Amino acid sequence: MPAAERLALLGSGVYFLVGLLTGIWKYRGMMSSPTGQAHPYVDIVHRAALMYAFASLVVWKFAELSPLGDGLELASVVALEGYFGIAILVYVVHALLQDTDNQLRAPHRLGTAAVPRVLIEVFMWSLIAAELGGFVVLFYGGGRGLSFW
Repeated sequence: MPAAERLALLGSGVYFLVGLLTGIWKYRGMMSSPTGQAHPYVDIVHRAALMYAFASLVVWKFAELSPLGDGLELASVVALEGYFGIAILVYVVHALLQDTDNQLRAPHRLGTAAVPRVLIEVFMWSLIAAELGGFVVLFYGGGRGLSFW
């Protein structure tokens, strides 16, 4: 199995495990909260990890179907899985620090530190480019593999 496919399946398994573990964290937060709700970022990391686990299966299947070169497919999967992982990590940090309920609302906080808006914008645009670009390549390759185009 090519490296791109192995990486996508590894990502799926890791993110699913993180989703299950953060589900325990969410449950404990709900049970100990007077409102019955966990911190918003505990909820977000739980849902995002589960979502990215299944998204990684889509990535795997398109990488499997694609006749494009192994290097291009691997670069696409690395971009996708890397940013999925970074997003989950950022959500975990905000959940641990309980520093915000919306990381994109100004002032941007990381613990007690202020994060410059430009860093948030650069990160978000790079995430968009990597995730969209990575999947467009795999989608094109999958379509070629299925003779759609």
